[in-house]
Amino acid sequence: MTLTEIERTLRELRLSGIAATLNTRVMQAQSSQQPLLETLAGLLQDELDRRHSRLTERRFKQSRLDERPTLGDFDWRFNPKLPRQACFELHTLKFIADGANALIIGKPGTGKSHVAKAVAYHATLQGHDVRYVEADTEFAHFALASAKEQTTLMRSYLESDLLVLDDLFLARRVSDAAAELLQTLVHQRYKRRGSIVVTSNRVVQDWGKYLGDATMGTTILDRLMHRAVMLEFEGRSYRMKEAAARLAIAVEA
Repeated sequence: MTLTEIERTLRELRLSGIAATLNTRVMQAQSSQQPLLETLAGLLQDELDRRHSRLTERRFKQSRLDERPTLGDFDWRFNPKLPRQACFELHTLKFIADGANALIIGKPGTGKSHVAKAVAYHATLQGHDVRYVEADTEFAHFALASAKEQTTLMRSYLESDLLVLDDLFLARRVSDAAAELLQTLVHQRYKRRGSIVVTSNRVVQDWGKYLGDATMGTTILDRLMHRAVMLEFEGRSYRMKEAAARLAIAVEA
């Protein structure tokens, strides 16, 4: 069997990782008189690496994250009073194994979404099934979806290892349908011990008002906070800082 035929066979066997590096590995073995087992080990590792890369990319796409932030690229010096240690503890993902939740509450522009997305992205890299949604927008989309689409969406919300509800109550008052959806998600994931990360500009004491039902607000918070950590973000807005920097550059130009 020629090298070309071997490559074709590898692709038919869906061993594209080996096929992609076969020529290089053969030349490497010939030039260094590398033992057969060492060459084979290298080819198998190439296949594993390629499959891991594809799986990681698939998890990222399924998560619906729109970026790949990390805690390492976050400017902690700008707001030194942020709960830095608690953020890194969240980043260990132990809370997912424990079936716990996280509420990240605080002023706009202080980095709540960045931290939530960084945790979610890290979770995809560690093999977790993640769903990230901008809460108010997603709830509105769900209400307009067909019954079949709602079933598919609900399954993805409930079966994921981690659900991130970003900017909850951004529009303050939510519709009755959105409130019922939120209650269902929290209740069902509580029973499954599925973790939720919520970010919001609104203090939890006011959630009942935004839901239009104080009892519902209490019920939701009771389940969310039973096994949860709350991180409070105070300080200046990163977005205002960046806007001021852009304005200064424009004035100088």
